[in-house]
Amino acid sequence: MIRDALAGISVAGLLLPSAIAYAAIAGLTPDHAIIATIIGLCVYAVFGRSRFAMVAPTSSSAAILAASVLAMGPDMPRGAAVTDAAVLAAAAFFLLAGLLRAGALASFISRPVLRGFSFGIAVTITIKQIPAMAGLHVSTAGGASVLPLAWRLLAGLAQWHVWSCLLGGAALGLIALLRRSRGLPALALVLAAGVGLAAMVNLPAHGIALAGRISIALPAPGFPALNLQDWSRIAQLALPLFLILFAESWGSIRGLALLHGDKVNANRELLALGAANAASGLFHGMPVGAGFSASSAAEAAGASSRWGGVAAMAVMLALALFGRGLVALVPMPVLGAVVVSSLVHALNPAPLLRFWRLRRDELVATAAALAVLGAGVLDGMLIAVGLSLLALLQRLAEARIAILGQIPGTHDFVDVARNAAAVTKAGILVARPMEPLFFANAERVLAAVAAQAQRAGARTVILSLEESADFDSTALDALLEFAAGLQVAGRRLLLARVKDEVMDLLRAAGAGELASHEACFWSVADAFAAAEGA
Repeated sequence: MIRDALAGISVAGLLLPSAIAYAAIAGLTPDHAIIATIIGLCVYAVFGRSRFAMVAPTSSSAAILAASVLAMGPDMPRGAAVTDAAVLAAAAFFLLAGLLRAGALASFISRPVLRGFSFGIAVTITIKQIPAMAGLHVSTAGGASVLPLAWRLLAGLAQWHVWSCLLGGAALGLIALLRRSRGLPALALVLAAGVGLAAMVNLPAHGIALAGRISIALPAPGFPALNLQDWSRIAQLALPLFLILFAESWGSIRGLALLHGDKVNANRELLALGAANAASGLFHGMPVGAGFSASSAAEAAGASSRWGGVAAMAVMLALALFGRGLVALVPMPVLGAVVVSSLVHALNPAPLLRFWRLRRDELVATAAALAVLGAGVLDGMLIAVGLSLLALLQRLAEARIAILGQIPGTHDFVDVARNAAAVTKAGILVARPMEPLFFANAERVLAAVAAQAQRAGARTVILSLEESADFDSTALDALLEFAAGLQVAGRRLLLARVKDEVMDLLRAAGAGELASHEACFWSVADAFAAAEGA
């Protein structure tokens, strides 16, 4: 219990400045983020199962929330009602997905897309914090793309306020210095230093803006008074918010669980995150999720149960009740530096460069980052997810086959292109499709096998179906046509590694001899022995 309490206090030192920073990203006052943090920690401690998850606002969800509100158009109501509705709509998606046991939805956003998306968001948020750090009165709302803002900032370089730039740069340098000492709450200490400086020096007199006085009273719950049409439009834009929150949260929860041998259930976490977001929306907070930084900080601080989150909530509640005057004194350049520093892990290009070294998914990850920068956070995410699915379909649709040979003295059949020891036998062709057969690739894959059989002069073709757990009707028809074509050419078809579902389907289709035990085999070795004995 003591370890959990100390871990919670330590994490609260990260959550408070992060909450203020993420509220600024979303274009909201800090009370929305602080309330969301208190409620998220409390509700998740009741319903969640991860002992490390710290459920609070995240940078990605804050950016998507801001983009969603802008995308709703001038005819939509503005203010807290729209934000509350977006959070409640995302909560509804969480709860519905949990009730439908749709935890696998997190897989629809691949890790390369998530890495590229996070990098694009980090660059976008960093650019949007430059006006605060440079003392500029430049609107960061604008269009979806952040590139015009970057151009305006460069064109107006002469108008940058020197003292604001120096203070922001000093804050960045101090954060970097403090982070060298493991365990120090660098962001909280720098914010405290900024508040202390503002208390001693009249910063506005020197042209340095302050955050200003805010109210952080716990509000009464309320439901947004919107019409059905408004709710419909908000629900459409809340879907990306739900997807990125769950992908980000499940990645943090599952990663830390695997590290410590804990068991977590995706469907249970969906319900817990849904309850947390529903409560946050009712109390006028921001969307919440299990961010990687705060959850990892809890694990590093020695949290051993969900009591660590409860301790962090207690500290945040005390600050909300008694620390509102201090928040008003935060210098805007220091706040901008805290926002940028909280995104250091996402600004690191190393994960993207790793995809280029592996020569896997590098184009998808890079395109996801560029989509966010060029099309905005909301459209960029949709483009990134679309690219991920297209890349999957392209890979599955490729007509890739492996020609198998036998390792002498064994029952093993391996790709002859990769194993020089593998040998083939004249008149017998053993082919393995490298992807599951389905409507988009079956005809092309089987045509490639037929062409290879003709070139090799094979009398018997063994088709290994180990990658295909089942067939759709298109793949079934393609296989039957393939078998008929081989028979016309005087060749025999044997099937190996046939799954029960495929066997049942062949029998239901009246495939005759192809569905018999003389043509279907459990292993490639058995099929090869039958071909040799024919």
